[in-house]
Amino acid sequence: MISNKKILPRTQAADPTMADDANQPEPPIISLKDVVKSFDGKRVIDGLTLDIHRGETMVVMGGSGSGKSTTLRLMIGSIPADSGSIQILGTNICGACEDDLNKMRLKIGVLFQSGALFNSMTLAENVALPLIEHTDIDREIIDIQVKIKLELVGLREHADKYPAEISGGMKKRAGLARALALDPQVLFYDEPSAGLDPVTSAEIDRLIIDLSKKLGVTSIVITHEMDSAFAIADRMAMLDKGEMLIVEERAWFERVRDTTPAEAAGLSDTERLIRQFLRGDAEGPITDRKTATNYAEDLLGMPMRRVTTPSVMSTRDL
Repeated sequence: MISNKKILPRTQAADPTMADDANQPEPPIISLKDVVKSFDGKRVIDGLTLDIHRGETMVVMGGSGSGKSTTLRLMIGSIPADSGSIQILGTNICGACEDDLNKMRLKIGVLFQSGALFNSMTLAENVALPLIEHTDIDREIIDIQVKIKLELVGLREHADKYPAEISGGMKKRAGLARALALDPQVLFYDEPSAGLDPVTSAEIDRLIIDLSKKLGVTSIVITHEMDSAFAIADRMAMLDKGEMLIVEERAWFERVRDTTPAEAAGLSDTERLIRQFLRGDAEGPITDRKTATNYAEDLLGMPMRRVTTPSVMSTRDL
């Protein structure tokens, strides 16, 4: 059986602004408690609880439809939770007014899956936009800041190019430079490796690690790319059907992934499900669950009715 010990928050050096006692751990920079979200009466996030600590890289993973993207949208305040609490940088964004949400958003950066660049703007203009909209900095200083951010992602020499003139990987890096424009404390990544070739994906992974080390930002990465997840994560969280299965250190997930078939027989149902997902195995609890559903009921939204007589009689029987 894989150990499932509780992971305590990381302790950091004493800081009078963060903790009264050096022996007390710093509070989470992000804390979700019993968060619930439904769409059209269907609950897609069910009692989600997750703490994220300052300076760490947290990977949130799960299969399609597990609630990863909804969790991201809840954390950045683009959709409201039905109930529960979401604390971001000391602000409970559940029920917060738009002004408070906007103040919180100035402290975070988001790299969207597609990069979400404005096609009519150059890369430099895309990165400059948040600074122009949200600060009173002189244009000369903005230009310097833009060059610094583009240099961080290796795109300074491409500042005058438009999104249509660069590759998909470069678009992701340009989107990251824009996310860094306001020097955020927290960076959210939505599927940063999606649609990229393995080499470019590895470059993005290395960039995420470098930025965390150089800038000390807290990173939350939404992904189902396991190579990327294991390369960048400090801790990992596994979602399934809108519920949090487990939150553990990367090493715990590595041990589950690397168990032999004989060892896997002694794992719990949850651990075997996680193992199948991490390994990408074609057989296991996830696929068993899919094949156990009634196709007709799923297709038609009603139990399958047994037909005892044919609906059409053969003319040869008449």
